[in-house]
Amino acid sequence: MDNIILGLLLLRARTIYQLRKRINEGLDLMYSCSTGSIQAAIKKLLKNGCISVDEVEENGRLKKLYSITDEGKRRFEQWVNAPIGSCAPKNPELSKIYFFGLAEKETRIVSIEKHIAELKKLLSELERICAEGESLSVENRNNDIFRYQLQTAHYGRDLTKFNIEWYAALLKEIKE
Repeated sequence: MDNIILGLLLLRARTIYQLRKRINEGLDLMYSCSTGSIQAAIKKLLKNGCISVDEVEENGRLKKLYSITDEGKRRFEQWVNAPIGSCAPKNPELSKIYFFGLAEKETRIVSIEKHIAELKKLLSELERICAEGESLSVENRNNDIFRYQLQTAHYGRDLTKFNIEWYAALLKEIKE
């Protein structure tokens, strides 16, 4: 979470609300977050001198606006320039599938049908995000920051398509 926050603050200063909103609008495939988890990360980053906070008045209300410091930039650059680690993807829902043999057939069917429906909603949102990004001007699409943000949206879309197909095949097998 720390590096996600540093990266977002590198792009521009933000409030906790703005950080949570941005994470929920495209980064939620990588990290799920609550306001509490963001606040905990902010507290740690402040303590380590990676970010600073200013109070600004907006519409008559004081808001805390967080910015990245030179130390935060150094840590972020160190992280982003390090080799990509190789780790097995983790999907907690697969543990349920692992034990599905202990559930009733009808329960398995209903559970997978609901999961497929949720995946289809997610796919629709990811396709909207991808289409929106692909419709931007060539100048914006050639921006390195945007290019890789769009690639993560493509990854999420493609992974979600794979999951829908995989669960549909499993559902077909259960019904047979």
